[in-house]
Amino acid sequence: MKFYPLTFEPILKERIWGGTKLKTYLNKPIASDSTGESWELSTVPNDVSVVKNGVFKSKNVNELIQLYPNEFLGSETITRFGTEFPLLFKFLDAKQDLSIQLHPNDELAKKRHNSFGKTEMWYVMQVDEGAKIIVGFEKDSNPEEYQKELDRKNLVSILKQVEVKVGDVFFLETGTIHAIGAGIVIAEIQQTSDITYRVYDFDREDVNGVKRELHTELALEAINYKTTKSQIEYDTKINTSNNIVDCAYFKTNIIPLVEVYNWEKTKEAFTVLMCTKGAFEIEYNDSITTYKMGDTVLLPAILDKIKLKGNATLLEISI
Repeated sequence: MKFYPLTFEPILKERIWGGTKLKTYLNKPIASDSTGESWELSTVPNDVSVVKNGVFKSKNVNELIQLYPNEFLGSETITRFGTEFPLLFKFLDAKQDLSIQLHPNDELAKKRHNSFGKTEMWYVMQVDEGAKIIVGFEKDSNPEEYQKELDRKNLVSILKQVEVKVGDVFFLETGTIHAIGAGIVIAEIQQTSDITYRVYDFDREDVNGVKRELHTELALEAINYKTTKSQIEYDTKINTSNNIVDCAYFKTNIIPLVEVYNWEKTKEAFTVLMCTKGAFEIEYNDSITTYKMGDTVLLPAILDKIKLKGNATLLEISI
């Protein structure tokens, strides 16, 4: 079997806070004006990605892993995570503020939901002037202060708000309270999990006048009440794989591609490329495939020596 770079049908999610930038900015085939998320590569139950190119077209990720576990995942991935695909990749468009929320760690998520926890990172791709995110507490807090301000609907007053620009990166460990603000498009890399504890939603109602479910009791034990240093500084040397995040669940590098980059990857793990700017080609063996901003590409573990050509900004993610 000849393996090759894989792309997938986007799994599009309507959200109360979503908009149209996934179409106008990233060319996704959205069906509504309130589309908040494009799940680019997922094995979350009931949302398993399907291949859209090549001989594996129409097969889903889990089927490919079952057929070719070592070729797709690689030995290191299997040793660390078994044959479950460990990561979830998304693009998000926040037309409105997202809810204030957090995610449980592995231990709590396993006990309560039989799931992975949700460590994640954001890369800011587009931002309207003055747009902000919430990330952690402004000062060290405690359950009593948190509950008091939550009850007063004044929680934002004790949280850290950061005005963002294109290229900003935030690494969110489990327990970090956070919210993406209106006017931001991000690329998100996270553990394979859809467990979110929503603690405040600005009393927002959907089209039927119904408020979204909150998880205030579940959140109390999961919150990290200490301040966090979530914003990440990193290098941007051209035609180099510059490290941004290296954690227990994933490693993310950034490649500012200019013209040609001869790139070698290990055969022990898969790699995913997310194009956040520009366009590029992948040359492997005798084939050339072309990609643009908003494309997400899975390079199976068995692929190694690859030539990248073009002018683009690429997030390179592995385990």
